[in-house]
Amino acid sequence: MRKLYIIPILFLALLGFTACDDDRDENPTYEDPTTFVLNTPAYASTVYDLKYSTSLELTCTQPNYAYTTAVTYTVQVSLTNDFTTEGAYETLETTYTSARMNVDAVQLSKAIVTLWEAGSEEELPADTPLVVYARLKAALTSTGAGVIYSNVIKLDQVLANPEAPVTVDNLYVIGSFNGWDWINSIALPPVHSNPGMFWGIMYFDAGDEFKFNVSALDDENVGGYSDALFSDESIALADLSDNGGNIKVGKAGWYLIIVDGTLTGRAMTYNSVRFLEPIVYLTGDPSGGWDAFDDARKFTVPTDRDGEFVSPAFIADGELRMCVKLEDLDWWKTEFVILNGKIAYRGAGGDQERVNVTIGKKAYLNFMDGTGSVK
Repeated sequence: MRKLYIIPILFLALLGFTACDDDRDENPTYEDPTTFVLNTPAYASTVYDLKYSTSLELTCTQPNYAYTTAVTYTVQVSLTNDFTTEGAYETLETTYTSARMNVDAVQLSKAIVTLWEAGSEEELPADTPLVVYARLKAALTSTGAGVIYSNVIKLDQVLANPEAPVTVDNLYVIGSFNGWDWINSIALPPVHSNPGMFWGIMYFDAGDEFKFNVSALDDENVGGYSDALFSDESIALADLSDNGGNIKVGKAGWYLIIVDGTLTGRAMTYNSVRFLEPIVYLTGDPSGGWDAFDDARKFTVPTDRDGEFVSPAFIADGELRMCVKLEDLDWWKTEFVILNGKIAYRGAGGDQERVNVTIGKKAYLNFMDGTGSVK
């Protein structure tokens, strides 16, 4: 009779092994990657003329995270093969989710021009190829963890385009609230289709001071207090004043800030700075329709720096769309969404990745740390 129990015992054991295998498949174990290779292009020694090119193709092997997962790649370039010294390399603005990426020629030219001007008083030679070094940064798309850098490749002959259009990606704000540290500056996104205009929602304690720049550094483009920049309404709303050229905020609270300037070459002239009530709207199907901006669609405003803006409950399933509404401008020019737990601003870009939400839930936003959630 003892032999009759062998088969069911073996059967149960096999089930256990299968369950363990299934569990490993569904819950793969993350490992810090140790290898990440950026391939040298086949024509790396030939001339890349960026004035007459639209892109440069780079390919890589995905880092070995021990399982297949979505990875975001960022391109960095240097003229000196120095990727440790701040200012010795530039990070291109576009990120990629494929191991085969077409790097925008205009962005690459802008980076080369910026690096050249930072390291030389001479004009960038338009007809002399430069040696350019490149590497990739990789990280998990879902969390931003697992950061690893690739090997460096050398492009022997790159002709940059000094006439590549100059654009400003963000306005950077520093102040007493972050130790006047440009590395930890707060980035305000551009208003779509309005070069030189930026917006953002920030919290200030009474007595906080700040200044801003189109680059995250101290240079001739730093903006501070000037009577001509502020309207009487802005000064009264936030009790603004001058403190040694810095902008001092006398009334604690949340504010919508609009900075408008004119970019001439690489010099920024600031025309106005507005402080407004921090009104955020829910729009689209979850709000009950489009192009309506009334009290029923407003987010509640928190009372302190760590609080969250909270939307009305969604009244329908659909794409989550949020914005601030500036006078005489379409709402989508200052819209944003929530992606992977972060507030993602449209800025000057095209349509964003869509996020669908369900009826009854709400959106929660913390503009000071850039996080968002739906629950």
